[in-house]
Amino acid sequence: MKTVKIILISVVSLIILTGTAFYLVGLLSPKQGGIRIETTPKATVFVNGSLVGETPFTGMYKAGAVILRLVPTGSSENLVPFETSITLTPGIETFVGRNFGTSEDTSSGRIISFEKTGSQSAGLVVISQPDNAQVLVDGVSRGFSPYSTSAIAPAMHTIAIKAPGYSDLSMTVKTLIGYRLTFYAKLEKTDSQNTDSIKESLKTEIKIVQILETPTGYLRVRSKPGAGGEEIAQVKPGETFPYLDTDAATGWIEIQYGAPKPGLPSGIVGWISADYATVSAVAR
Repeated sequence: MKTVKIILISVVSLIILTGTAFYLVGLLSPKQGGIRIETTPKATVFVNGSLVGETPFTGMYKAGAVILRLVPTGSSENLVPFETSITLTPGIETFVGRNFGTSEDTSSGRIISFEKTGSQSAGLVVISQPDNAQVLVDGVSRGFSPYSTSAIAPAMHTIAIKAPGYSDLSMTVKTLIGYRLTFYAKLEKTDSQNTDSIKESLKTEIKIVQILETPTGYLRVRSKPGAGGEEIAQVKPGETFPYLDTDAATGWIEIQYGAPKPGLPSGIVGWISADYATVSAVAR
């Protein structure tokens, strides 16, 4: 009987030690981030100088900065390779897309990456080459790149980038609570003779918010949707402002009440109660 007890104790101890070992291995092992690459035409993929495969490509690597190099294959044209540094986030897939051209001007691409913020909202940053390109989110003009917002609905969004003399670029992305999504877009340069027609195509419908009459004669602009947000400004009945977003939970409206300036490329933004405002679409 005593021998049986000793065996049972030994088995239980071994199970505990084994479980602890597996836990520590999982705890101490480097966290990984995913990468997905799509190119036109196909390309050879190098990560940190090592050949890892061809596109379309998916892989997992230690989170942090990696050097990515894409060398186009299967084309008779002398296409330009692409190299960049990207930062992988643990448990998140970074997307890289590239359309190769015979020069940097005739090449285009996009990179979708995420940065953990720890906030209770989703964020979006749009960077383009060239900069000062028009940014549209779900068909609504939101200003010009570089564009950023720290409060966008966590959902699927279509981001479009437009600039005179360049081909449009758009992609559907999903924003996540607690993360800032960065959308980098490299636009392909077009024939300068088509600039006038491109400018015409940039005309789009934008939304404007008009302030209605209020009991106080003004409407408070707050730092976040809801009456609990800090008052950061006041707007008056009859004034109009660019519409940015609507908070799904409260129905409050985000407006741009200050023009863009250095350090604030998206202008000064805030939230107002929808009870004292109307939203209308105008062509621009």
